[in-house]
Amino acid sequence: MFRSYVQIFALLCGTAFLLIGSGLHGLLLPLRGNAEGFSVTALGLIGTTWAGGFVAGCIFAPRLVRRAGHVRAFGFFASTAAIVVLLTGLMVDATIWVFLRAITGFAMAGIFMVIESWLNEKATNETRGKIFGLYMMVNYGAVMSGQMLVITGDIEGHSLFMIAAIFFCLALLPTAASKASSPRPLTEVQLDLKKLYANSPVAFVSVILIGIANGAWGTLGAVFGSMSGIDKTTIALMVSFTIAAGALMQIPVGRFSDRIDRRYVMASVAGSAALIGFLIFAIAPSNGTLILVMTALYGSLAYAIYPVAVAHANDHATPETFVKVSGGLLLLYGFGTMLGPLIAAETMKTLWPSALFLVTALSHLTIAGYAMLRSRKRASPLPSEKEQFQSMAAERPATQESVLLDPRSEVAQEEKASEDAAAVTVKAED
Repeated sequence: MFRSYVQIFALLCGTAFLLIGSGLHGLLLPLRGNAEGFSVTALGLIGTTWAGGFVAGCIFAPRLVRRAGHVRAFGFFASTAAIVVLLTGLMVDATIWVFLRAITGFAMAGIFMVIESWLNEKATNETRGKIFGLYMMVNYGAVMSGQMLVITGDIEGHSLFMIAAIFFCLALLPTAASKASSPRPLTEVQLDLKKLYANSPVAFVSVILIGIANGAWGTLGAVFGSMSGIDKTTIALMVSFTIAAGALMQIPVGRFSDRIDRRYVMASVAGSAALIGFLIFAIAPSNGTLILVMTALYGSLAYAIYPVAVAHANDHATPETFVKVSGGLLLLYGFGTMLGPLIAAETMKTLWPSALFLVTALSHLTIAGYAMLRSRKRASPLPSEKEQFQSMAAERPATQESVLLDPRSEVAQEEKASEDAAAVTVKAED
């Protein structure tokens, strides 16, 4: 076990550096944009194009990696992300930022796919669960650390952009020095909407709505805080607390969903998130402490829904379709995160800043209603027939390679290996 951790240490270091830079840059942009007087619509577009670039990266990046190789492709993606960070600091213009953010999203998708494929190559059936858990811990810790770095500099200067770029460059060092061998080619994304819906209608609909809610909050949460009059330190704490609260809440929510119908759990958690969202929308708090408490409570609920929806879908998937179902849901989530910032931006512009939570509340209320409706039309699997719940990072879209790193993919990968071996045998006989 210790040897396995040593082998993946460089990869996890690279991941941490990347996410620190990404967390810092992702929070810095809306804060600086709001200070520069960018419209809420423009700030929403910045989030939409990032999500669009990420989804495009999940589709097209594997082809680039196949041509260039993992090491060179990783260097290309990471250096591109660093250059974009520096350009956003040099050219403070809404239109340019919207374009550059799409490039960042594409690059980040490629980066994560390369890292996750490397980790998957090093993982065995015995170590996969612990490696996956360690990878999730690095994700949460690094993103929050990057967000907190905002308080160390002036958001209207260039230094924070330079620091973010430095972290992207640092990610190249442990990876370049690593002796990790190049793994198999990246997984090509497959999206069959008809089969995905047939497998689990409630997961299909819910994941899109979760993407809308999480995309809206992830992009415009800092804008809401800034417009509500709280300082950047409180804003940094606010966005970090929501992630931490969501990560912690996934544990009891997931265990509970293993025992009863997951749709009841989704309805309860989503309904509670909708209630908190409506309260924030109506109260429109301006006190920093109250905002921290209410948004942390919101995050604990909002970020716990997605992994339950995925677990529910996988309860109805066969081992050989696990990867396709989970990968398809990731893309649907990505599409939702593209819509969320646009819808929330227009709503905030029409009403007031806390209208951000009107959008999230309506999304969560729809999830709760649809989950209860579907619970009457299809029986829930018995607890013994369910896939074990697995925590997931829900604050950002993930790639299809993260599905293969998930411990639940072990059976699917074993069957795929058997199929490949059989194909090689048949070819040799021919």
